Amino acid sequence: MKLHEYQAKEVLARFGVPVPRGRVARTPDEAEAIAKELGGRVVVKAQAHTGARGKAGGVKLAADPAEAKAHAANIIGMTLVTHQTGPQGLPVSSVLVEEAIDIEREIYLSVAIDNSPGMPVIIASAQGGMDIEEVAANTPDAIHKTWIDPACGFQPFQGRQLAFAVGLDGEHLNPASTLIGNLAKSFLDSDGSIVEINPLVVTKDGRLLAADAKFSIDESAEFRQQALAEQRDRSQEAEKELEAHDAGIQNYIKLDGNIGCLVNGAGLAMATLDAIKFAGGDAANFLDIGTANNPEAVVSALKIIGSDPDVKAVLINIFGGLARTDIIAEGAVQAINQGLVKQPVVVRLAGTNVEIGKQVLDDAGLDLGRADGFAEAARMAVEAAQNAKNAQNTQ
Repeated sequence: MKLHEYQAKEVLARFGVPVPRGRVARTPDEAEAIAKELGGRVVVKAQAHTGARGKAGGVKLAADPAEAKAHAANIIGMTLVTHQTGPQGLPVSSVLVEEAIDIEREIYLSVAIDNSPGMPVIIASAQGGMDIEEVAANTPDAIHKTWIDPACGFQPFQGRQLAFAVGLDGEHLNPASTLIGNLAKSFLDSDGSIVEINPLVVTKDGRLLAADAKFSIDESAEFRQQALAEQRDRSQEAEKELEAHDAGIQNYIKLDGNIGCLVNGAGLAMATLDAIKFAGGDAANFLDIGTANNPEAVVSALKIIGSDPDVKAVLINIFGGLARTDIIAEGAVQAINQGLVKQPVVVRLAGTNVEIGKQVLDDAGLDLGRADGFAEAARMAVEAAQNAKNAQNTQ
């Protein structure tokens, strides 16, 4: 779950990470009032879940409150389109109005989960204000990392090492190492999946400030982070992903293709997407239904897939371990009989109770594509989607 910049900075400030003075405004008049409180010269920043906001016209410097009001009037209500949002863009309903900062240096700092060792990693670079992927590709020696061992937690010496590595020595050493420790604590205590400060700035008067911040919370930990979960901005998320979340399906991601996928297991789901691609098609979603041993869960998942206007065919690819294929088959039959899935459906079942599951499909008497092999199922789904698309184009 992503937080807006102003929300991220509120979290960071609670943990002792210094941030610029500022507040969120939802109307131009509010932006003007906040600018007056901050002394007039401010930055007005669109609040949307995307980077590159400045390049898209979502970040403006204002010399006085009247200009802040004018910028807010232009930004609030706009659809912000960046390379991260895609052409559909994201709606902007608020702006963050912050004090303008006289910047001397920019540094990159973040905490994320490194899946290889299975622990959080703190990443720092003296080349802040740039895409970290670009820095890593062009100057990998500029990237510095230290891992937080769950057995002993973050240690102060790690903060000092990173501070030295990015040139924050002398008078900045102690404030920087403290800031890094507080950032790590904010990540761990908030069940973060990533927190990023880009840039962390050194101001001309010697302060360290998180000039920009991104914070994402692990959705699996929402039960522990109720206060943060209540700040979720649903307007920033894909409609289908919200439907899946509300139905208790955590592993659904909307994609750009036209083949809806219902799969159990993240690894199998990724392999299914690859198989569809190899067969010449594109998946419309990633959906890992997990160990769904009740038909209702399958019905809910297929309702979301079937109601997607981009979906021209549906591929159900199940390898039952703990999940029972007969339960999946029952759910699929119910969803189709209820009219929730009108697109062509291809089913491939393997694993636990597979013969019972196949019998359930046989007894239903539905017009389904049936496949035993993985590649065969993907090929059939791609063909079904193409036929449906062609039929639609001739109407």
